[in-house]
Amino acid sequence: MPDWIHVALRTLLAIFILFMMTKLMGKRQVSQLSFFEYITGITVGSIAAYISLDIEENWYLGIVSLSVWAAVSLGFEFLQLKSKKAREIIDSKATVLIKDGKILEDNLKKERLSTDELMEQLRKKNVFQAANVQFAVMEPSGDINVLLTKENQPLTPKHLGIKVGPEQEPQVVVMDGEIMDEPLAKMGLNREWLDTELETIGVAIENVFLGQVDAYGQLYVDLFDDQIKVPEPQKKASLLATLKKCEADLEMFSLSTKAPKAKKMYEECAKELERVIEEVKPLLIR
Repeated sequence: MPDWIHVALRTLLAIFILFMMTKLMGKRQVSQLSFFEYITGITVGSIAAYISLDIEENWYLGIVSLSVWAAVSLGFEFLQLKSKKAREIIDSKATVLIKDGKILEDNLKKERLSTDELMEQLRKKNVFQAANVQFAVMEPSGDINVLLTKENQPLTPKHLGIKVGPEQEPQVVVMDGEIMDEPLAKMGLNREWLDTELETIGVAIENVFLGQVDAYGQLYVDLFDDQIKVPEPQKKASLLATLKKCEADLEMFSLSTKAPKAKKMYEECAKELERVIEEVKPLLIR
């Protein structure tokens, strides 16, 4: 058999083995690599290249080496799951870099991290002043996580004492001009509803690159042709306008009637509706 066929077959074999090893060792291998996993990745890639190109008779020894590396890596992962001490030895411990707005210079030196690199990582977290940081820690993966001081944290409904219900995740209902029936069903919708919505905005299904439905049942579309402008969904705005019209009608009824009981009833209903509008307004103007 010619050498080029040998190389082609061994390359396919190496690709298959690498794929199986990656599946076996889990998604962490391709997301956040520890120091040992980084070494394993480089070594395994070198061995796979050896398997692909070595045309000598002992090329199969590369597969043995790959298997040993995979077994050792899996053994380390199981050991880390069972023992905190093993995790600290293999992956090392997290290092505090900033505490109460004060940069810990000794820990920076320990991690061989310069001030410029620290500030760069903070800016990636949208933090531009170290004094605004309550706590910053470098994880074993090398990522830096930041907790801002109370006064610098974003304002949330919880801070205002407002309880909000869970919001359903948006669903992709059209992709590359093809309707996705399963996401539609999750939202309690169907193709007829989608056809009606597309007809309302004047868009054909084959022209839609991506279509999403939010928790309020509003359809957002991105077209293949970026020059075409698509109107924004107006359901929430229409609902807010309708509620305000109802409030105005109740106030008008209270002014137009001469019956005391009816006037009082209309006034109370108008005030109650005004209160409801103030509560739902933040949701309807987003």
